Amino acid sequence: MEDLRALLMAAIEERQSLLINDLSQLVKFKTVSPPARNTVGIQDFLEEALQTVGFEVKQQPFYKRDRLLSARLPGYDSMTHRSLLLNGHVDVAALTEMGRWQTDPFELVERGGRLYGRGVSDMKGAVACYLYLFQLLQDLNLHLPGDLLFQSVVGEEAGEAGTKTLLKQGERADFAIVGDTSDMAFQGQGGVVTGWITLKSAHTYHDGNRVNMLRAGGGIKAASMVEKLPVILEALSKLEHLWAVIKQYPGFLPGTNTINPAYVEGGIHPAFVADECRLWITVHFYPDETIQQVTQEIEAQVRAAVVADPWLSDTTLTFSWGGESMLVDKGEVFPPLAIDEDSLAVSTLKASHVKVLGQEPQINMSTSVSDGGWFDYYHIPAVVYGPGELAQAHSDNESVELQQLLDYTKIIADFVLNWCSQVK
Repeated sequence: MEDLRALLMAAIEERQSLLINDLSQLVKFKTVSPPARNTVGIQDFLEEALQTVGFEVKQQPFYKRDRLLSARLPGYDSMTHRSLLLNGHVDVAALTEMGRWQTDPFELVERGGRLYGRGVSDMKGAVACYLYLFQLLQDLNLHLPGDLLFQSVVGEEAGEAGTKTLLKQGERADFAIVGDTSDMAFQGQGGVVTGWITLKSAHTYHDGNRVNMLRAGGGIKAASMVEKLPVILEALSKLEHLWAVIKQYPGFLPGTNTINPAYVEGGIHPAFVADECRLWITVHFYPDETIQQVTQEIEAQVRAAVVADPWLSDTTLTFSWGGESMLVDKGEVFPPLAIDEDSLAVSTLKASHVKVLGQEPQINMSTSVSDGGWFDYYHIPAVVYGPGELAQAHSDNESVELQQLLDYTKIIADFVLNWCSQVK
């Protein structure tokens, strides 16, 4: 095995043009989200490549013109040896500032040791590393005792949780690596839930009645819901400040649990006094909290503020939390992910990292979110661990270091050989 390991490590360096070609092919697919609904081509490409190197592959529809792919390279003694699941999403962030790109976002360009193109950091770079590794395992005739599984999912950029769908259907492994952007750090994450807070007045008024709502003795006890939105905003701000003071979690800077008032809509048109106002918020919470806990705290805070305002006594206040898609029902959920640093899997992955890079990996908590939390939700030990810098994710002129991709492939290769050779 050690001779084969040495051959594999040498091949990763010597045949890096294959890695670059794999990434180039992935970047060509315009899988931006939104608008999404554009991943059939890339999943068909991956299916063909995976079948060529011995994987059993299945695809399934996921929204119109999107698909999920899962694959398995059967181990020769899988009943008694550990399995590993490598997870990556192939949808990429939308392009909002095309004029700032110095190259074609869908053509891979190499400059000064960096590779440029949409998704190279978030996270087609990691997917290319996995595909490259699978090809080398086949070429070197290197067989694993335990199962090696792979998921190519979509929907991550729009909160559509393709990973959740596959895990809900029963896909399992003894450990999972989500290769999302972490700059080679071991990362967990807090949770995220979005919500809509709606103020709805009891009556709708023509704007000609506004004068009677404002002047002394006007006789109409009513208000514009747009103008009363600050009551809610102030309540949320106070609660966010309180959370920053009283709540903490290891690995997070105090105050990372935030309440972001992100989007407002309301009213009918200028001939009416606004009878409704809706606020869309994003809530970040810690791994030791639940969605139910944090949403109940928010609801209690906002209800108290509304009750205390005499102009809102007849107003209907409603809350709607989460959702299956930012594009379809304007909502999302990302569960938190806690890292068990003392687990055998994390210790084994850490040893592979040290072997390749000569230093301990950083272990921290991301201020962003990924599909990693769904593994924790379905009780599968996992870590977010991938190449690419968060500053590059979603950016114009997105790039990643070629050497980091090579190092990452070596680390994953070493870990695969170790982990899938361990007896359960």
